[in-house]
Amino acid sequence: MSVAPGWYLDPADPDTRRYWDGEGWLGAPIPAEATPPAGPPPPEPEPEPAPESKPATRFDKPGPPAGQPGAAAGQPAPGGSGTPSPGHGPPPGAPYRGTPGGPPPGAPYPTWPGQQPEPRPHGLPLAGLGARLVARLIDITVVLALNVVVNSWFVWQYVQQISPPFAEAWRRIVEQDTANTTEIPEAGDQAANLQIVILLIATALWMAYEVPSMANRGQTFGKRVMGLQVLPVSAVAPLGFGRALRRWNTLGLPTLLWFCGIGFLLQLIDSLSPLFDRPLRQALHDKRAQTVVVQLPRTPVPNDRPAPPGDTP
Repeated sequence: MSVAPGWYLDPADPDTRRYWDGEGWLGAPIPAEATPPAGPPPPEPEPEPAPESKPATRFDKPGPPAGQPGAAAGQPAPGGSGTPSPGHGPPPGAPYRGTPGGPPPGAPYPTWPGQQPEPRPHGLPLAGLGARLVARLIDITVVLALNVVVNSWFVWQYVQQISPPFAEAWRRIVEQDTANTTEIPEAGDQAANLQIVILLIATALWMAYEVPSMANRGQTFGKRVMGLQVLPVSAVAPLGFGRALRRWNTLGLPTLLWFCGIGFLLQLIDSLSPLFDRPLRQALHDKRAQTVVVQLPRTPVPNDRPAPPGDTP
């Protein structure tokens, strides 16, 4: 005996009702306390098939928005060449070029092949550290000669002021005079003032020797001998007095602190700083003035001697 079609409690879930069409259950269940409709439930719509999608590749590019040229199917985006076919991309491991905004994710970053070339400011090679050291030693010799001429009298007076304590201390060491408990005499009253005068004169002589020549030609006597020149980083032009003074006072003004030893230490650090600067080998005084030291090309000496007879073609 078959059961008549209608809404019945679902034996599998007594809390719901389902429609029995005489042969099987039909449609989705409804709550048991809900009023069932008069007839069978409406047929459920069939699900639409999902569109087929292909896996994205790194060569795919987004198309233009609708309404713009190239939005039609099969047309490449403006300015592009379409989707490249497989096998026409960059080889594995090669730097990726031609992509606005940088390489795509996962592509190797472009690097300079081999060792990076040394910079050539304004087309000139950087001066070697050895040539710079020799040029500086020549300049120091010139400044010392100027001090011998101008500063020698003050140095002699200073030696006279400080010699009594040194002479007494040396006598006690030589004679082993340990029984003498008297204090070693102090230096003369003018020793401190003479020291300040000597340092001021030495600093002024150095500035007068270096700043004007650097402002006009970018060369001191030592740099001319070694074929070096100081140029601004920004342009091939004379340094000018302001830039030359800024460059010098970083190295020259610590001379005033020689009496306590700090000045010499600051100048030593400044002189050694090109050893650790890359890529322009700038000393601290070069960095402050934004200058760079270059090696000038050596021009051949013209041969003005007449050619021997018979050698002229």
